Amino acid sequence: MRARRVMRRRGVARAAVGTAVIAGTAGAVRHHQEQKWAQQDNNQQQAYEQEQYEQQQLAPPPTEQSPGPDLTTQLQQIAQLHDSGTLSDEEFAAAKAKLLAS
Repeated sequence: MRARRVMRRRGVARAAVGTAVIAGTAGAVRHHQEQKWAQQDNNQQQAYEQEQYEQQQLAPPPTEQSPGPDLTTQLQQIAQLHDSGTLSDEEFAAAKAKLLAS
């Protein structure tokens, strides 16, 4: 009878130890996998940030444009002033040359 109890206790102890070993191994594997995924996420983030930085370096700087009317509109305006007699031929030629030079 006593031998059976000892055997039963040993069997329970072995089962407990086996379960602990399996649980410990599973925990270690999970920890390793989570570290691997975190490293992959970090690598992807760094690659994305590097790509963004390179695009900013390669992009031409923004140019400021005058908010005024375009060249065609300005030429039409001085032509109307010339046609109405407000501008002389010399004033029209000077204004037109100034617009075309800018």
